[in-house]
Amino acid sequence: MNSKVFQSAEAALSDLGDGASIMAGGFGLCGNPENCIAELARKQVRDLKIISNNCGNQGRGLAILLQQRKVSKVIGSYIGGNPDLQQQFLAGEIDVELNPQGTLAERIRAGGAGLGGFFTPTGVGTVVAEGKEERTIDGRTYIFEEALRSDYAIIRAEVGDTFGNLRFYGTARNFSPAMAMAAKIAVVEVDNLVEVGQLDPADVHLPGIFVQRIFQGRDYEDPIEYRTTRPRPDQN
Repeated sequence: MNSKVFQSAEAALSDLGDGASIMAGGFGLCGNPENCIAELARKQVRDLKIISNNCGNQGRGLAILLQQRKVSKVIGSYIGGNPDLQQQFLAGEIDVELNPQGTLAERIRAGGAGLGGFFTPTGVGTVVAEGKEERTIDGRTYIFEEALRSDYAIIRAEVGDTFGNLRFYGTARNFSPAMAMAAKIAVVEVDNLVEVGQLDPADVHLPGIFVQRIFQGRDYEDPIEYRTTRPRPDQN
C-alpha cells in the first residue's frame, strides 16, 4: 500500500489545477486548514469552486483566495463579515450559491453517502426553492436538494495517524468528516501526526479509509474573529 503521508501542503496539493472544486472544513476562522489555504494562495491556479460555510472572514482564511481573484464560484451558507465576497458578488465577478446551513451540511453528507440528494421542507416558498423540484409528502411540501461532491477536500484535524484515522478538536470538526467522504481526494493537515495504533479507536472521528493524503501542519495562527472582553470585577 502506498503511503498516505506527504511532507507538506505543497506536495499534497501538487496536482490541483485550474477549475478544481474544493471543500474546505472549519467554521469561520476556526479550524481552518491554514497550510492548505496558504499553498493554494501560492499556487498559480484560477477558476476554483469553493464549497465552504463562509469562504473566510475579515480578509483571512479562504478570503485570501478571493482577494487574489482565484475563485469563480462559492457554495456556502454565510457571507456576513466577508467584504471580499460581498464586493465581488455585488459586482457580478463571482457566482455565489447560498444555502440554509443545515441544507449545506446535508448536501455534503449526502454526497459522501453516495446519494443523489434529498427532499427538505427548508426553503419552500422562498427564493431558495426557485427552479427546484417540489413534492408533497404527507400533506407537506418539500423541495429537492442535490448532493454535493468535490475534487478535493482540505481539512484540519487535531490528531491523525499515518493511515489517516482522525480526531478533531472542537469547531474544526464542523463539516470536515462529511467533506472528506464527499471528495475524490481528501487532503488533511494535522496538528499532531502519530503512528498507527497511537490513536485510541474509540477516539476516531473519521476512519482513515476516507483520507487519501495527510501531512504534519506547521506554524498555525489560529486567529480569533472577534475578541470580546469585559472588565474584571475588581476594575469596576
